[in-house]
Amino acid sequence: MKSVDYIIRPEDIHDIHGISVLNRAAFENGENEARLVELIRDSEHFIPALSLVAVDEKGEIIGHILFSVISLVTNQGVIPTMSLAPMAVKPEYQNSGIGSALVTEGLKKCKSLGYQHVFVLGHPNFYPKFGFQPSKNFGIQAPFPVPDEVFMAIELEYGSLNGLEGKIEYPPAFNAVS
Repeated sequence: MKSVDYIIRPEDIHDIHGISVLNRAAFENGENEARLVELIRDSEHFIPALSLVAVDEKGEIIGHILFSVISLVTNQGVIPTMSLAPMAVKPEYQNSGIGSALVTEGLKKCKSLGYQHVFVLGHPNFYPKFGFQPSKNFGIQAPFPVPDEVFMAIELEYGSLNGLEGKIEYPPAFNAVS
C-alpha cells in the first residue's frame, strides 16, 4: 500500500475521463460503475459539488466518490435524499485512508448543502464507522432484496428520518447498470 499526498476537490470537466478509468480499474465489473457515474452525471440528479476526486501531487485521480439525489417514498410523500454511489480508489491506494477521507468530506459537503440523510449499499464493516446503520433501523426498506446489514443510512441532521417509514427509490440511471 502506497502512502501519498493528495487533495480532495469537486470534479471538473477535465476529470471525467480519469474518473471513468478509475472506476473501471477499482471494481471487478468496473464498466458498470463507470457507466453509472456517466448516467448520473447526465441526469437531473447530479450535483457537481458532490462528485469529489482525490488527486495526487501529479494531478492523477486516485479516488472518486459520488453523491446524488434519490427518493425516499413514504406515506407522507416523496422526500429527496442522497445516495452514496459509487466510491472508487485506485487499487494500489486502497486501504490507505483515501476512501475514508472521501466519505468524510462528502458527508460534510452533503450536510453543508442542506441534505439531511444519505443512503448507501455497501460494506457493513466499512460504512458504520462513519455513523451509517442498517436503514431498516429507521423503518426504511431497500429498493431490492439485499441483506439488511448492507443497505444503510445516516442522519446528517439528528432525527431527520424519524417517522419517515418507506422505501428508497433510485432514478433510472441505477437501473441501467446491474
